[in-house]
Amino acid sequence: MMKETRIDRRFAKLKDEGRSALVTFVTAGDPDHETSKSILMGLPGAGADVIELGMPFSDPMADGPAIQASSQRALKAGENVRKTLDMVRTFRESDSDTPIVLMGYFNPIYVYPTEQFLVDAEAAGVDGLIIVDMPPEADDELCLPAMKHNINFIRLATPTTDENRLPAVLNNTSGFVYYVSIMGITGTAAPNPDDVRARVEKIRAKTHLPIAVGFGVKTPEQARDIAATGDGVVVGSALVNAITETLDNKGKATEKTVSAVLKLVGELSQAVRGG
Repeated sequence: MMKETRIDRRFAKLKDEGRSALVTFVTAGDPDHETSKSILMGLPGAGADVIELGMPFSDPMADGPAIQASSQRALKAGENVRKTLDMVRTFRESDSDTPIVLMGYFNPIYVYPTEQFLVDAEAAGVDGLIIVDMPPEADDELCLPAMKHNINFIRLATPTTDENRLPAVLNNTSGFVYYVSIMGITGTAAPNPDDVRARVEKIRAKTHLPIAVGFGVKTPEQARDIAATGDGVVVGSALVNAITETLDNKGKATEKTVSAVLKLVGELSQAVRGG
């Protein structure tokens, strides 16, 4: 049995407050390590309830063009898993409450290697993992070992996850369930609130875990609509686009980069809170 995690405490707190969580995604090291760290440090104050921090990877097959480009910028700037864990460690020096979930692909963890990664992640203050290319059939590889380090393993459910597949998806999942509201890659379409509501209700009937809804949520209005259905709203591509739009012609950060992201997070937070 896992001990209670920051993710558990945060969703319980928000349930008591009667609102959904704003879950924000940014890629670690985008557009460079220091700018990325400044964004990370500012996210809770701007209104992020849970932070997903992408581990840049050279072949992010489930991600759309914006997040793929953010991974390439981060890798070009020298970001790697160790630097990302260092970023989390620095964050924990001033914030012991906001959950951080690392999101990415198994290869960088495997070559770390896996057990040492989990030791270092736990020590740094990582609360959860979303590893999109690790199916339930591979739980022995990462999911179960992560649980031994009190790190939640968060699984994705999709519109095509049927009644036969859902139990396998939910088995050993902890922290929350991430419902992918649209088919395809991230950031390329908008979710239909009615479809999302129907699907979330079916998943909710099978689990006590909170359900966060992501993929395609770009605007405060969309976030507000999804917040009425899910226990959390995940926004990623819109924040990555906010970074991209402030870069100079060499792809470097400008004085507007950090503030643009945090401003958008503030607007999303207000919407999720019912403003």
